Amino acid sequence: MRTDVPGLPSPHPLIELLPAVYLEHGFLARFLAGLDEVLAPVLLTMDNLPAHLDPRTAPEDFLDWLAGWVAVEPHEDSPPERRRAAVLGAVDRHRTRGTLHGLAEALRLETGGARVELAESGGTVWSPTPDTPFPGGPRPWVTVRIGLPDPGRADRARLEELIAAEIPAHVGFTLELLPGGAG
Repeated sequence: MRTDVPGLPSPHPLIELLPAVYLEHGFLARFLAGLDEVLAPVLLTMDNLPAHLDPRTAPEDFLDWLAGWVAVEPHEDSPPERRRAAVLGAVDRHRTRGTLHGLAEALRLETGGARVELAESGGTVWSPTPDTPFPGGPRPWVTVRIGLPDPGRADRARLEELIAAEIPAHVGFTLELLPGGAG
């Protein structure tokens, strides 16, 4: 959040709002200059509020605050562009959270656009016949394959953490990091 910014000029100095008779009081001028220093970040933020609330233009310290508003937690080690993209697309990703499409999009965002291939064990079927066998496997499972230029440099723990957060709690997963392209 915005706090004291040394040397930041106030867009509306308080001393200029007083009648001329008070302008010659040294103490009053110093006192109001101190208040101007405290209020300058607030006034400048309010003057630029639309830019602060847009993830594409928000200052980096505001970006983390905006991320909290839309319930995303970009990794703190991610580059600013990737954190901005995470905040910008958060609402759309919330709509697909818990689905294969949502998981694939989250992984593509985290890896910078890597190829993602997903295979799930489940399925659905409808039948008028009783005792129709269930489709898929008995245990809910997702296999995630990610094609990366250098799989050895990938942060496997971070990817596993992301997958666990994106899939339903009862679903297990396997992560495979592949060289080049997936599959």
